[in-house]
Amino acid sequence: MIRLRGVTHSFEQPVLTGVDLEVPEGTLYGLVGTGASGKSVILKIVASLLRPDSGSVVVRGKELTTLDATGLAKHRTETGMGFQNNALFDFMTVSENVAFPLRRLTRLSPAEITRRVEQRLARVGLDGFGHRLPAGLSGGQKRRVGLARATILGPPVILYDEPAAGLDPVASQRIFDLLREEQLQAKSTVLMVSSDIDRLLSVTDRVGVLFQGSIAFEGSTEEARASEHPAVRQLLRGELEGPL
Repeated sequence: MIRLRGVTHSFEQPVLTGVDLEVPEGTLYGLVGTGASGKSVILKIVASLLRPDSGSVVVRGKELTTLDATGLAKHRTETGMGFQNNALFDFMTVSENVAFPLRRLTRLSPAEITRRVEQRLARVGLDGFGHRLPAGLSGGQKRRVGLARATILGPPVILYDEPAAGLDPVASQRIFDLLREEQLQAKSTVLMVSSDIDRLLSVTDRVGVLFQGSIAFEGSTEEARASEHPAVRQLLRGELEGPL
């Protein structure tokens, strides 16, 4: 379970002004909002890549703001992160990219690492792609490599930032369907940010709408679809009533 209470964060200007958000264990939660509204900042705070200016951040019963360096390191090993730009190492093969967390964070034998990487690649439809470099992959294939790497450690919590950005509608839907399939199989807790609202809503259990620095709406996907909240209507259904 992920729970944020009163979370604030600023750069030159305030970005988060008091975020209250709750992702129940074992659910896929979609977070939406306008551009530069702070969605990715929330993901980085949950991943402990950023520290909030104030507020409480609890992940799987642990208050992140009070953890020491050892505790934060353990939290990061239990949290998968799918980055918006894939963040693949261009000089590494597909297999080496996927193996990177295992080599960095475990003491598994080379043979076991190879076995797990091959298993993951087959799971995301990239069997036989391990020898390729990222430059030789399509956008959708790079997304699948990122998914394989984010899930290779079997983390109970996974965060995705725009997992299908830049893909055509068919490839985008395949990525969302694969993420949902993975989440259901692993029973993981997923917090996902996406601007592809229609496809996001096709896989989510719950939805949160970030508006002017706080969560304006939080509820089931069905409740979000039916909500008459102005921010929900504009972001989810494109019903413009004035500037967001």
